[in-house]
Amino acid sequence: MRKNLKISFFTIIMLLFFNKAFSVETAKNSIKCEWDNKSDIPCIKIIKDVPNTSEFSKNGLKSHIITSREIKEYGANDINEVLEMIPGLNVTQSGPKGQQTSIFARGTNSNHTLVLLNGIPINDQSTTQGLHDFGVDFVQTIHQVEVYIGPNGAHFGPSAIGGAVNFITAGDFKNSFEISGKNNKNKTVSGNYTKITNDDWIVNFKGGLVDSETDSAIQDGLESDKVKNFSGNFNAEKWLSDNIKFRSTVYGRQTIAEYDSSSTAENGYEGDNLMYAAQFGFDRHQKDLKDYVTFHFHQYDREYDEAGVIDEYLSNALVARAERKMQFGNNFSFGLGGEFKHDWGEFQNRGSYSASTKGNVNNTSVFSNIGFKPFENTTIALYGRSDEHKTTGLNNTRKINITQLIDKFKFGLTHSTGLRNPSLYELHGTDNYGYSGNLNLDPEKSESNEIFGEYKIFENLSVSLTAFKSNIFNHVEYKNNQYVNDATKTDLNQSGIESSIDWQGESQKLSFFSTSLSSKKTNGADQLRRPEKTYGLRYEKDVSTNYLGPIKFRAKYQHYGKHWDTHNSNYTTILMDSTDMADISLLKKSQNYQWSFNINNLFDESYQRPHGYAQEGREVEFGVSRKY
Repeated sequence: MRKNLKISFFTIIMLLFFNKAFSVETAKNSIKCEWDNKSDIPCIKIIKDVPNTSEFSKNGLKSHIITSREIKEYGANDINEVLEMIPGLNVTQSGPKGQQTSIFARGTNSNHTLVLLNGIPINDQSTTQGLHDFGVDFVQTIHQVEVYIGPNGAHFGPSAIGGAVNFITAGDFKNSFEISGKNNKNKTVSGNYTKITNDDWIVNFKGGLVDSETDSAIQDGLESDKVKNFSGNFNAEKWLSDNIKFRSTVYGRQTIAEYDSSSTAENGYEGDNLMYAAQFGFDRHQKDLKDYVTFHFHQYDREYDEAGVIDEYLSNALVARAERKMQFGNNFSFGLGGEFKHDWGEFQNRGSYSASTKGNVNNTSVFSNIGFKPFENTTIALYGRSDEHKTTGLNNTRKINITQLIDKFKFGLTHSTGLRNPSLYELHGTDNYGYSGNLNLDPEKSESNEIFGEYKIFENLSVSLTAFKSNIFNHVEYKNNQYVNDATKTDLNQSGIESSIDWQGESQKLSFFSTSLSSKKTNGADQLRRPEKTYGLRYEKDVSTNYLGPIKFRAKYQHYGKHWDTHNSNYTTILMDSTDMADISLLKKSQNYQWSFNINNLFDESYQRPHGYAQEGREVEFGVSRKY
């Protein structure tokens, strides 16, 4: 049955695609900007400047941007469903919605991805190794998700060894209300409202609710698990003069999720994950000059009820950041800036495994970049960053990129480095097995080289290929009741090839992508949860029907290859089978309403990722939204 579904899925895609696939006329963007609001808010495309770049150095950065339009049209409810669209990212979630989630970027570890909120780092320092739990993030109040693949320490700072993910909360000015769900136990609600005041303040409110009851997080579990997510943000901005703008954002989300300790301990386990952040800053724009100053605070407050035993985790961060971007003529740009970040936190784990930590760290950085065009079709980008950390001292990261355009062919070469400083627990933690923090830890470091090529076959058809090889050394590992830097010199090596084919027609778009990855230790052992082969597609088509009028059809498919994992009960290393996941969406606009019909996990694939944790089967969801 599933095989027939898969064949039918690809048949539909190919029939729709070949309808106009061989038109070589200039593609027109079928997604038009609409002036929807009665409050005279103009249709504006918000473009956020990338940290530590300037006009010409931006060519040296590989990025994937998922807009609010794509998030809605593909029916995504949580961040995981967005990240699964990105080649080079592998997502592992310990059960259905709301459960702990890690991502592995280009085969690096789950704590090698830096997470940012509007360009400011927000990784939770109350976690053991400073990783970010993507399972508690939902998209109802997120305007845009930006993913930067590969070592980007020189751009964004420590922990960006594998890449960086940036959540954008401001910029959506469309007044709207949306509700969707598959039944009364599984629903989402969100709203967005913008107002321009009499004294020219632009004030924006967003709010969202996700209420879901899923199957047990444990494979073959006997009870259902529930998750509720509340999220909201408030944005306010005003032009104080012709070239100075004040901006501010307050963001918060709370995710309350039931989880399972084991197949025999399913009841009475609940996590309450609260995070909130406040930002404000000033932008100054002049001809060939941009200045940005941002002040930021965030707090994580996590509490876990382990069948009556309460574990608490708390972390805070203060960040001050300033940056200047300059352009000199038509062939030279320069950027420089600085950032100060103070993290402090503590946690108390009171279960059979007892652990705690309390401490603080400071990190002060300066960074710069140069973009130079010695010739019309040649760009050279140089990046540098120095980080002075409270315990690991001064560490530098760098990046150099050369990009060349020859007629329809563009290619580039990049060399970059990255680092990850130890977390608060690795530095200050203790447990009842004798572990004590190690203040003498050095940072993990990486080096990476990549070559990129893109060929524009036609005006609307292009092929791209990226080959990369990276090495992580001095990594932190747990040994003899303490975290230490690797003493055996068993480096972590990642290499691979990422490819894509992108086509855009007058009313449709099609993207194929694939990744071939080798992620091993220097002793030859494979790293877990990194499939060697992944590939997939994203397809959009605006269909005109006789009875229903125009309908938007959206589809995505991903093959997640075989990979090694740890058995959840006997802890042996086992080979996990591949999966084929497909989602489709239909959207129909009627006056000010848009109706949606989504099918997630079309093939009803039954799988575990990681081993022992069940994933959701086929889901059919209906929704309606209204713009006003």
